[in-house]
Amino acid sequence: MTRIAIIGAGISGLSTAYALEQEAEKAGIELQTVVLEKKERLGGKIWSIQEEGFLCEWGPNGFLDSKPWTLELCDSLGVRERLLRSNDNARKRFIYTGGELHRLPENGPMFLKSKLISWPGKARLAYEMLVPPKRDGEDETLGDFGRRRLGDEALDKLIAPMVSGIFAGDPETMSLKSCFPRIHQLEQEYGGLIKAMVMLAKQKKQERKAGKAVASAAGPGGVLTSFENGIQELADHTAAGVKGEVRTGAGVEKIVKKEGGFELRLSGGDALDVDVVISAAPAHDLSGMVEELAPGVKAILDEIPYATMNVICFGYEREKIARDLDGFGYLIPKKEGKDILGTLWDSSIFPNRAPEGKVLLRSMMGGATNPGAIDLSEDEVIARTRANLKDIMGIDAAPDFARVFRHPRAIPQYTVGHQKRLLALDEGLQKIPGFYLTGNAFFGVGLNDCVNASNQVVERVIGDLKK
Repeated sequence: MTRIAIIGAGISGLSTAYALEQEAEKAGIELQTVVLEKKERLGGKIWSIQEEGFLCEWGPNGFLDSKPWTLELCDSLGVRERLLRSNDNARKRFIYTGGELHRLPENGPMFLKSKLISWPGKARLAYEMLVPPKRDGEDETLGDFGRRRLGDEALDKLIAPMVSGIFAGDPETMSLKSCFPRIHQLEQEYGGLIKAMVMLAKQKKQERKAGKAVASAAGPGGVLTSFENGIQELADHTAAGVKGEVRTGAGVEKIVKKEGGFELRLSGGDALDVDVVISAAPAHDLSGMVEELAPGVKAILDEIPYATMNVICFGYEREKIARDLDGFGYLIPKKEGKDILGTLWDSSIFPNRAPEGKVLLRSMMGGATNPGAIDLSEDEVIARTRANLKDIMGIDAAPDFARVFRHPRAIPQYTVGHQKRLLALDEGLQKIPGFYLTGNAFFGVGLNDCVNASNQVVERVIGDLKK
């Protein structure tokens, strides 16, 4: 029997363990899994915290149903019927600029009427059709891509807020190829983004006539999806589906190569002998584990930075907020000079996030462009968030409920050269048979990406075991 250790019990590690057991049974391979988690709880960045009737998401608040992988996991676990789709409010997203909230346009007429982008900025966007594609094969930052194809204003008001909302990142350092591979692909295939949207819209029309299911021409789209009791349910159901052992409070300090396998030296002095190791740990944690096993791999892991983040949950009596909350929330361009990156109107997105007659707002502060925010006192974080909400939403009242969650290493940053680092990691790991990598530090930061990466590493492991 093959003994396999999975390091890390976030959704990457848990879904890896679950898929591994399922695929091994189909292939007739006998194996035993053990999931090792250094913390005393499961879920990694997923943590739904319920206090005083409010449901606060410590990390992500759901996944988009436009990609199949998490939905397929829920199907396999038998919990598809427990999924909760966000309401129509989630379609309405805003950007704060020039002292007001502007709804992100969803179509051409809305774009023309919108005051989010000035007329010169709109003209520059239209000029995108004439910009030649970059086909030298070199990676570029999202900032350079945005200026080259769309202009400075679109970069500041559209791309940069999107990058901070997804990655808490800085567009001047983040990699186009690694962060938004689909956008890079569209430029390469069609020569430009507008050309791509026109061609894909025609394709969609033809496919609809043929009765085929079609995806969005403009992007991944999809409906934000979670559970009634928060996205924590996803981690809990996946952990419950794992047949092998899931250990909490079992941090791996060192991985030692032995004949035929590995010895994992755990915190507290214990050791564990296994045949295969799959790491779903953050890059900075794994770096310490492989310092002796693979110094070259450690050096590459150390090159992957993480953005800090404060998550601030405020609960209010609904009557204390004058403006409507019919929407997903808003993001703020850096040039607006605010302390927060944006605010989600969580109780407008999903039910059961706030008690009757109350609302829950969740703000983000920090990121790659404001790393010092992590060192502010809790009182200062709350005060600055209140000041921002007063300026942006006109909320003068003190919150009835306030919680601050700190993430010193919140989201891995896919900076320029990330794909080359992945190739170098793969080359280094080929020298360590039986050792595999997955997790959000490498192949995508969203829940769908993590589940997909788990499926892919399981496919590799099962293939190698068959040999």
